[in-house]
Amino acid sequence: MLQIKNVTKVFNPGTVNEKLALDNFSLTLLDGDFVTVIGGNGAGKSTMMNAIAGVWPVDAGQILIDGVDITRLPEHKRAKFLGRVFQDPMTGTAATMGIEENLALAKRRGKTRFLRQGISKKEREEYREILKILGLGLETRLTTKVGLLSGGQRQALTLLMATLQKPKLLLLDEHTAALDPKTAAKVLETTEYIINKDHLTTLMITHNMKDAITHGNRLIMLMDGKIILDIRGEEKKKLTVEDLLHKFEEASGEAFANDKAILG
Repeated sequence: MLQIKNVTKVFNPGTVNEKLALDNFSLTLLDGDFVTVIGGNGAGKSTMMNAIAGVWPVDAGQILIDGVDITRLPEHKRAKFLGRVFQDPMTGTAATMGIEENLALAKRRGKTRFLRQGISKKEREEYREILKILGLGLETRLTTKVGLLSGGQRQALTLLMATLQKPKLLLLDEHTAALDPKTAAKVLETTEYIINKDHLTTLMITHNMKDAITHGNRLIMLMDGKIILDIRGEEKKKLTVEDLLHKFEEASGEAFANDKAILG
C-alpha cells in the first residue's frame, strides 16, 4: 500500500545549516499494516511523514501509494489518498462550524459539490451513529461549534473526519502528544478500533515507547534519517520498553536520548 524507495531529503543544502533529514530512506507497508514510528529528536520521523504528504518535494527517490507514483504530485492532489491527524488538536477542524458541518466537509472531500440544501436528515443520522463510536456524547451535540470542544473531543473528531472516506493511508503525527494521559488513552483506544474496523494501513509517530509497543503489528525506529530497527510479529508482541532500549543501543552504538520520550 505504501512504497518509499531510496528517498533523500536535504534541508538548507550548501549552507552551514545543511541537514540530511532522510538518507536514502526506504520503507514498504502492506495493506492493513499498522506501523508505529519512534526515534529521537531530529531522527527524521516528521520529515518522512511530510514527504509522504507532499508538504515539500524530495530530492531523490520515489513514493508510491497503492501502486500509484505520487512523488511529483502536489500536496492537494495527494489528499484523496491520505487521511492525516496532527499533534495540535486545533488543526484539522473548522472551529467556527458545527460538528455536523465539519463531518459533512470531510464526507464530501474530493467530490463534486452542488448547490443544494446543506445536510440531509439521512446524513445527520449517519453522523450520529458515527459519533457514538467515540463514547463522548457528541452525537447529541451535532450543531455545537467545534471551537467549544475540549482538546480530546476535537482530536477524536479529527480522527473520525480523517477516516470518514476510507483513505489508502492514515498518517498519525503524534496525535495524542498534546492530550492529558487519560484523554490520550481514550483517543488511542478509538484509533485502534477505527483502524481495525476499516482495515486501514496506518503510520503512527509517537513519543511514547509503551504505546509504540502496545499498538500496531510493526514498530520501526529512526535515527539520522534511516530505519535502524524494524520489529514485527511475535517479536513485537513480546517486546518490553527495556528490550527496545537495549535493541536501540545495539543498533546505534549509543544510549537512547530524547527529551520528549515517555518510556512507560
